[in-house]
Amino acid sequence: MSANTPRNDLARLLAQRIEADGPISVAEYMAQALGHPEFGYYMGKDPFGVAGDFTTAPEISQMFGELIGLWCANAWLALGKPTPFVLAELGPGRGTLMADGLRALETVPACRTAVRVHLVENSPFLRERQRQALPGIDVSWHDSIDDLPMAPVIFIANEFFDALPVEQFVHQNDGWHRRLVDLDPNTPGSEPGFVFTHAPTPHPAKSLPALASLTAEHGAIAESSPVAQKFAEAIARRVRSHTGAALIVDYGYATAAVGDTLQAVRQHGYAAVLERPGETDLTAHVDFGTLAKAALSGGAACWGAIPQGVFLRRLGIEARAGALAAKATQEQKNAIETGLERLIGGDQMGTLFKVLAIGPRASDPPAGFVSEEASIS
Repeated sequence: MSANTPRNDLARLLAQRIEADGPISVAEYMAQALGHPEFGYYMGKDPFGVAGDFTTAPEISQMFGELIGLWCANAWLALGKPTPFVLAELGPGRGTLMADGLRALETVPACRTAVRVHLVENSPFLRERQRQALPGIDVSWHDSIDDLPMAPVIFIANEFFDALPVEQFVHQNDGWHRRLVDLDPNTPGSEPGFVFTHAPTPHPAKSLPALASLTAEHGAIAESSPVAQKFAEAIARRVRSHTGAALIVDYGYATAAVGDTLQAVRQHGYAAVLERPGETDLTAHVDFGTLAKAALSGGAACWGAIPQGVFLRRLGIEARAGALAAKATQEQKNAIETGLERLIGGDQMGTLFKVLAIGPRASDPPAGFVSEEASIS
């Protein structure tokens, strides 16, 4: 390691753990790389926007957060106008979506009066960013959804589930083996390096029902996120017990499929997944079909997942863009048009990103969905 190379303390901690206890799972590597209390990726930096590593929909255009806010108002009306109610965002980033959503809620004064803002955020650094984005707003922060008040609740989760740890499995002749992360003995220099390997024995098939049904070639990789499933089920239980709704927006696929979707992003470009843990964002595509099944098992109803472009068009994003453009300069009009295309374009976020809604059983489809899009067990 040269004098100009920064020391990666998380890599050293992971290396010490592997040396002592053996290889760790992909899920554990991902959990530590993103959420280690001291060295995790989200704990000490702002990863969003042009100066960060990636850009999310709320950062692209105010229209996204405004429409999500109006969706929440519509859900509140459908729930019978509970007053007060909890508006809980999971992984709220800089607080941009919540700020835009609350501004839109001003058009429904009774809803804006009834709302109580709660943010589920583990990063002290990002909590401060959220505080700055929401001046004058009474905000409560929580480490877990279990800490939220027992009251009617509307959940928002935009690009939250993709950052939850995934387990990976490698298909061998005798079944699916858990994919692991080990030390790379061929790494030059004093900084530790890591390499993928897999458990010597197959994982019990009964604990992998979704994977057991997949047809896979030797060496194929499949993913599962028990953490994501637990979150979806917990949201559904809260909706069932205290009434409410949830909107989940993320990139992913409708049903479980073979494929390695774990990726690393740094400075708006792809990076090696096992390099510089804690300094690089790690995400995996969301299995919406499995999330829906978890929510159904938690006692709620589900709609979707549908493409983000379809959802936003149904909410009227094109009309909103026209209204904004009517009062804009030419430069602003260009930005509005560019943002609209990024959000709904078929070759951009409009197709890859999906939207799943959760609500009480026997309720009508929420805004943006039709009855034929209800998920069934």
